[in-house]
Amino acid sequence: MSAEQEQNEEYLDLQEVAEVVEEDKETSEGPIDDDMDEDVNEEDDYTEISVPQEGEAIDPDSIEIDLSNNSESYFENHQDSIFTIATHPKLPIAVSGGGDNTAYLWTTHTSPAKLIGELKGHGESVTSSGFTNDGQYVITADMTGKVIIHKATKRGQVWVPHGKVEDVEEVNWIRVHPNQNVFAVGALDGSVWVYQIEPEVSLIFSGFSHSMECTTGEFINVDNLDELKLITCSEDGSIIGWNCYTQQTMYKIEKPELKGLSPPWVSLALNSSTVIASFGSRDSQVAIVNTETGNVLTMFKAFELKDGEDIYDASIESISWCDSLSLMALGLVSGDIFIFDTKTWRVRRSLKCGDAVTKLAFLKDTPYLYASSMEGKVHKWDARTGEVLDTFVGHHMGVLDFAFDCTGSRVITAGDEGVSLVFKA
Repeated sequence: MSAEQEQNEEYLDLQEVAEVVEEDKETSEGPIDDDMDEDVNEEDDYTEISVPQEGEAIDPDSIEIDLSNNSESYFENHQDSIFTIATHPKLPIAVSGGGDNTAYLWTTHTSPAKLIGELKGHGESVTSSGFTNDGQYVITADMTGKVIIHKATKRGQVWVPHGKVEDVEEVNWIRVHPNQNVFAVGALDGSVWVYQIEPEVSLIFSGFSHSMECTTGEFINVDNLDELKLITCSEDGSIIGWNCYTQQTMYKIEKPELKGLSPPWVSLALNSSTVIASFGSRDSQVAIVNTETGNVLTMFKAFELKDGEDIYDASIESISWCDSLSLMALGLVSGDIFIFDTKTWRVRRSLKCGDAVTKLAFLKDTPYLYASSMEGKVHKWDARTGEVLDTFVGHHMGVLDFAFDCTGSRVITAGDEGVSLVFKA
């Protein structure tokens, strides 16, 4: 068999993956019946119990339960909150990690989802995950600092341990390179680490210039495979560009470049068509940075607290750039979402979730913005008009993360109650 044939045999296509986890109709649980809701009036979506009058004993069963659910599939193997969700770039497969110290691989196109396997080896909550661009590896990380890499075999049917690293006490995030089998780790102690996966897992770079928690990072200039560059930010107010191959700091942005401020940076997003990145802070500051030069192009405050509002409401939890229009969205703990015109940096639309925003993402090559929140919903808006196009419901606790599947046709969620739901995007 040729090398090309072997490579083609290693992975399932979208039709073949269904055969790997073919549904056992005799033993599988029944799927969620979406058709049931079609004939139910809005008033019938709830189980309503009369409210006790003053002096009456309260019946513990007298609660109002929202039974609405428009998901098309679900995964419920986790025994605790699901903190992270990531999807395979070529196959309808998701990896989820949670507070039960466990990560699972499962299918996203069957109803209900089918378990592919448990990724064993974690001893604490699994909080970060990601697949490599070619789909050969999946990386998961937990709160003890353990990062485990598994490799696909038998065309994605079986995933075997490939390596692990334990260089930090707690991992805040991992980021997989878009074009190389390389990943980065940001740690609670402020350190930054970059590893290669092949032929074996080994350290490429480590940096220690942040004095506080490293909150997030992204690989930059990713199309140049002769370079390996990364940009990270920290609670200490610094933004650093790293040249991982030369082991050097390209630039460090601090108070003098940030109007004398030291914003505690917590979110970051890259503009895919330029060299520009946006950073959001816990106190609602926004910095727009040229990632090649380290120049701060503009800086502004996105949100002003009103009397009585909690200081934590101003935290910018997520940022997303639209790749089809000149728009950028910010999501805050307050539940506010602001869509900025990136030519003028003026707010074009203001949207609102019922609770803290946990993640924002524009669907690729569209003006459609998705937002998850602690109210247990994912909303879909047309960013051009602010029109609500859809609301995905079914969780009874917050949605902590979500991802689009490999086709962009499904939204997969990570629920605080330990359930992952699959919705038609």
